[in-house]
Amino acid sequence: MKVTVNRKSHFNAAHRLYNADWSDARNAMVFGKCANPHYHGHNYDLTVSVTGEIHPDTGFVMDMKVLKKIIEEEVEEAFDHKNLNEEVPEFATLNPTAENIAVVIYNKLKPKLDSDLVLSITLYETARNYVVYSGT
Repeated sequence: MKVTVNRKSHFNAAHRLYNADWSDARNAMVFGKCANPHYHGHNYDLTVSVTGEIHPDTGFVMDMKVLKKIIEEEVEEAFDHKNLNEEVPEFATLNPTAENIAVVIYNKLKPKLDSDLVLSITLYETARNYVVYSGT
């Protein structure tokens, strides 16, 4: 029997969406206010979902204390109150869209989990805009 457990998290970060190969005018046309050269911020809400078999000895899919620690170390410490473009190495050349942030989070967390567990990332950039990434 497979069960999904979920852990919520939160971080605040600034970013700028732009393509360095484009003119300021084209960036403004495509990304609107998000292309502001002085950056802008979001209060991101994150849900990390882990699906797997219930362990017969513990009754857990995964120890939630362990998942909490992994998220704190890999996401919160790395992203919270940071300028994603300037302070997070993964975004040195990668546009920090919600889609790309979710993929980066997935890639940071997946190696920390047992290989038989299925990971899904849900990232809310605003209350109405969110993305889901499950590694495919």
